[in-house]
Amino acid sequence: MSQAEQKRIAGRAALRYVENGMVVGVGTGSTVAHFIDALAERRHDIEGAVSSSEQSTRLLKERGIPVLDLNATGELALYVDGADECDGHKHLIKGGGGALTREKIIAAASRTFVCIIDPSKRVDVLGRFPLPIEVIPMARSYVAREIVKIGGQPVWRDGVVTDNGNWILDVHGLRITDPVALERELNQITGVVTVGLFARRPADIVLIGAEEMR
Repeated sequence: MSQAEQKRIAGRAALRYVENGMVVGVGTGSTVAHFIDALAERRHDIEGAVSSSEQSTRLLKERGIPVLDLNATGELALYVDGADECDGHKHLIKGGGGALTREKIIAAASRTFVCIIDPSKRVDVLGRFPLPIEVIPMARSYVAREIVKIGGQPVWRDGVVTDNGNWILDVHGLRITDPVALERELNQITGVVTVGLFARRPADIVLIGAEEMR
């Protein structure tokens, strides 16, 4: 089965966690686009969606799904998003699409986080995919120097500005055996907005295709 088909299956499989009357948190990326397509079939059953990116907002509106403000909705019952990597403890690397800050906010505000991936995203140890870190623009060089001190190789994602007006460093060369500790350490660097490690708040459910990872 192709990777594209696995993404489509995972996106549709997440629909089984959507209940009538919900406001659904919606992530960003190619797998999530399939979920949005599926969610459109239930658009009359749900109150609306909270979106993690301008890209997803556009897709949701095109499919007739109301996009709501998280400040107005309060806690969400469900958040569905993809990942760039997922280990056996449901810890994730996210941010390849540049939406990591809003994704992390919605994940934190949601009772259940369903992560949808294809099998290529499953790893034993996180770090093969470069770890995205969103930074305040004036802090880019400082944050990069601090990352070098802990063994990372930061590369500025030149030409990319996040929806929040910030920049991204992609950190290569890490073998992340303690994601929770590394997330905490990187969060303490002045100028860091968000770290693309979702370990302190991991996924609750991971769907690899249609199969739930246990």
